[in-house]
Amino acid sequence: MRKILFYFLLALLFLSCDKESKTIVDVSDVSANFSVNRFDVDFYSSTKDNLQTLKNKYPLLFPKGVQDSVWVNKINNKDEQELFVETQKEFKGITSLKEQLTSLFKHVKYYNPKFVAPNVITMLTNIDYDNRVIYADSLLLISLDAYLGKNHEFYGSYPQYIKQNNTKEHIIVDVANSVIEKQVLANTERTFLGKMIIEGKKMYLLDAYLPKVSDNEKAGYSQEKFNWAVANEEQIWKYFVEKDLLYSTDAKLDKRFMDLAPFSKFYLAEDNKSPGQIGGWIGWQIVRSYMQNNDVSLRQLLQLDTETIFKKSKYKPRR
Repeated sequence: MRKILFYFLLALLFLSCDKESKTIVDVSDVSANFSVNRFDVDFYSSTKDNLQTLKNKYPLLFPKGVQDSVWVNKINNKDEQELFVETQKEFKGITSLKEQLTSLFKHVKYYNPKFVAPNVITMLTNIDYDNRVIYADSLLLISLDAYLGKNHEFYGSYPQYIKQNNTKEHIIVDVANSVIEKQVLANTERTFLGKMIIEGKKMYLLDAYLPKVSDNEKAGYSQEKFNWAVANEEQIWKYFVEKDLLYSTDAKLDKRFMDLAPFSKFYLAEDNKSPGQIGGWIGWQIVRSYMQNNDVSLRQLLQLDTETIFKKSKYKPRR
């Protein structure tokens, strides 16, 4: 009996290693040259006298036609200075962030040799949640004031499902997602299954680009919500199948299961225990299953249609 248990555990170990093998790659020989400039520090530490020097250094961040007095007033604004001080408490040094960015860019280039790492500028945007990371090929803007910690007083009025990702650990996920959005074709899928698999492709790219980041962090779920998703995967899938949702083109399903939300809407008693965007999470599991059962590259994965991925995934939800 002990021997059977031993071999069973050994098999699980090898299976686990096999699952990781496709996303754990050696990027030590991949180059990723980029600069990181602290516009947030340079701007809020400047004065009227050296403003022109600052404008010369960051010409893209100073639109033409705006009077210098506007920038000086912004620098001296009490509320903005308070925001700067609070941000400095969390990001006085960004060595760890630079290391994460280097690893990310190396992984992206490993899979996409033509990728050029963008130069990075950190800034403050008065907690502009919708634009906290902007990626434009050669430039990456990161709003550090959106990552002061989920319990920071500045986020007091934010819904919990939003501010749970206002942490420095989540910056690299948002950066990776901004890169991925440029690599995955615009979603033209009309069926619920198609939309799930499109999101699943994006999540699988996160697996490849951020192999050391936890699944719950990549999904943007709290640990409790993530545990619920894992524990109820079979029931979620059963619900989708029994309700004939897979090939439905009902746009209302987006709000229920695909869009950012505090929870997914099954119209059941324990909905509030579920995470939002559960459709994308299931799509992630389908794509993972496909990649485990088929020998294809990331590039090939992105070009495959929904039906091919679904049928060849041999997807079976965990019990």
